[in-house]
Amino acid sequence: MRSLGKATLAALLAAAVTCGTAWAQTLKVGSKNFTEQFIVAELYAAALEAAGYKVERKINLGTTLVAHEAIRTGAIDIYPEYTGTGLNAVMKAQGVTDTSPQKVYEMVRAHYEKEFKLTWLKPSGVNNGYAMIVRPETARSHNLKTLSDLAKVAKTLKLGAGPEFGDRRDGVRGLKEVYGIEFGEFRQFAALRLRYAALTQKQIDVANGFATDWQIAAEKFVALQDDKGLFPPYFLAPVVRLDTVANNPKIVATLERVGTLIDNPTMQDLNRRVEVDKKEPRQVAAEFLKAKGVLR
Repeated sequence: MRSLGKATLAALLAAAVTCGTAWAQTLKVGSKNFTEQFIVAELYAAALEAAGYKVERKINLGTTLVAHEAIRTGAIDIYPEYTGTGLNAVMKAQGVTDTSPQKVYEMVRAHYEKEFKLTWLKPSGVNNGYAMIVRPETARSHNLKTLSDLAKVAKTLKLGAGPEFGDRRDGVRGLKEVYGIEFGEFRQFAALRLRYAALTQKQIDVANGFATDWQIAAEKFVALQDDKGLFPPYFLAPVVRLDTVANNPKIVATLERVGTLIDNPTMQDLNRRVEVDKKEPRQVAAEFLKAKGVLR
């Protein structure tokens, strides 16, 4: 995936030259209201501080639309977001047929730049999309690697998922339309941790979760491959105000460097350190960046 378009970046750099250093702002880094967002926002903030910038943290703002409104209005300058969230929750795109990672990234970046004067920097290696998860013994006994495999045995299995999953196009409805998957039973669990507990205790056979959930690695669960592309990509990237980039062009390299250091297994581990080991997100971010040589 590519970073800012050449024309956009050239215009921003030209604006930076025009403005000079007169607008020496404090960079306001925000996040939404869950663990992974806290950690990644702290990664951004610490890396920017190490690069010489003054940073104000505005962590745990709320839902997607709260964070989006905060950056749109200038209450924050930067926050981590997911391409699929931008496509579905903000753009409310309907009928998109090409949901390849590159296409979705280009769509959200172009829309944000035109409509909101915001841009998406280069995505990280983190793709925290929906995942259908089974116990390792279930995967072995039914030879499950993909959702197409799951379709062959789903009627004998119990699904545990969130209440909204039953009606979503990227949920039960889409699983039936795209794969022909129909489960023997559907049990609803409002909290993600309850779904994982039910999966561990064999109360259900399949759970819907997210690809960077720490439980996947910790319990050696199997996340089945979405081989027909039902779920849109949810690549994590910094969303930044265009005027912030114009006045601080060097932040692009700093933030994109952080993105090169993280992927799904890394985020599973970092999420576990906060949720299981009970470490503060700021501490976890600092330890990680020190290990990678970003902080001294």
